[in-house]
Amino acid sequence: MKANELRELVISILDDMKGIDIITIDIQTLTSMADYMIICTGRSSRHLQAMADELALKAKVNKVHPIHVEGQGENEWILVDLSDVIVHVMTANTRSFYDLESLWEPLKELRQQDS
Repeated sequence: MKANELRELVISILDDMKGIDIITIDIQTLTSMADYMIICTGRSSRHLQAMADELALKAKVNKVHPIHVEGQGENEWILVDLSDVIVHVMTANTRSFYDLESLWEPLKELRQQDS
């Protein structure tokens, strides 16, 4: 499955699971670790776990095997590494505190200036 197809699958799954404020950050030109980073907010640790489980299950059905899932259980942040797409599902407080979107935005601006 191509990275953009996987990105669309992940967004669809998170949307179906009632994920909140789903955003995609294109990191292809910033790092070789992945093509896209997707960040999504969940209502509770159980909601996060349900979304992460569904992502892993549907990815496997589509012949994409998660490399790693970190933060399972009663946590406020679960990372699902699908190789080309890295997914962060977080509670609202954790997402606000770490503000991953703001961490990546300056890198994108620097990269555009170098081009």
